[in-house]
Amino acid sequence: MVEQSGSRPALDNLSTETRVFPPPDQVAAEANVKADAYDEAAADRLAFWEAQARRLEWAGEWSQVLDWSDAPFAKWFIGGTLNVAHNCVDRHVTAGNGDRVALHWEGEPGDTRTV
Repeated sequence: MVEQSGSRPALDNLSTETRVFPPPDQVAAEANVKADAYDEAAADRLAFWEAQARRLEWAGEWSQVLDWSDAPFAKWFIGGTLNVAHNCVDRHVTAGNGDRVALHWEGEPGDTRTV
């Protein structure tokens, strides 16, 4: 610690972290989004986010990806209608995954629940 004027110490390190922890190769290979997504997003961010949005099931299509006309207030996917619960659960059940475990819960002391 470095002494600051008065009696209060100042931090000599403001939580700077530079280490990198890459995922195991198998995890990276099975990821939904690969490392090249950074390059795609940098090349055309609106096209990138539109492509990501198309990975979801929308109840109604959007007419505009981003409305930035009232900066700093952004509006995304103008006119689109999205049912988040459907995308989180229902579409996976419809795809035949309804019998798979979604959540393993463990409480204390040893009580468990599988959903």
